[in-house]
Amino acid sequence: MRLILATGLSILFASMPVAAGDEEQERLANGAAVLEEILKIPDAIPQELIDKAECVVVFPSVKKFALGIGGSYGRGAMVCRAGNNFTGAWGPPAMYRLEGANIGFQLGGQATDFLLLVMNPKGAESLLRSKVKLGADAAAVAGPKGRAAAAATDAYMRAEILSYSRSRGLFAGVSLEGSTLRQDDNANEEVYGRKITAREIVMDRKVAVPAGGGRLVGILQKASPQNLSR
Repeated sequence: MRLILATGLSILFASMPVAAGDEEQERLANGAAVLEEILKIPDAIPQELIDKAECVVVFPSVKKFALGIGGSYGRGAMVCRAGNNFTGAWGPPAMYRLEGANIGFQLGGQATDFLLLVMNPKGAESLLRSKVKLGADAAAVAGPKGRAAAAATDAYMRAEILSYSRSRGLFAGVSLEGSTLRQDDNANEEVYGRKITAREIVMDRKVAVPAGGGRLVGILQKASPQNLSR
């Protein structure tokens, strides 16, 4: 009888959904793993662009959803440098959502990682609104990669957001124009234990880096400890 009861309980717990807080911690961990892997790709993102980025947004394993042709929905996190001029150390992550019908055509039915570099304060300010449409509310272009891109950096630096994707081991700049970015209020509440806005997390620094976000922030701090855009 005890064996049957134990077996039944194990099956019940195994079938239960992951707690919301654990799910967000897993999302931060996956984002850190994706970022670390992308930064290790030879001739991928020019170091100069990383050193001049104010914020980085990472969406691990974005997939198509069933409703709508080519629709997609991704969940990730944004990390910014500290201070009004983004000249300080990388700070606590704010949770974000990426959605849009056109992203699905980029995915090709495969789980895809997306990485966005926010290149100036105007771009960061756009993302701190409740909702921003790429291409309309913020100038977003496919990011350059490789050493050959260094010569064209000035042209790309005029963009507010540079976007990249990785799928099946292939890494490239990708256009996300028309897609929507919005802060994930429920996820931020789960991570920080209270209702809090992305602006309060990123700009006002009302919270410390959560345990689950330490690796993500540490990777960025090691990769680019100083903002060289000023």
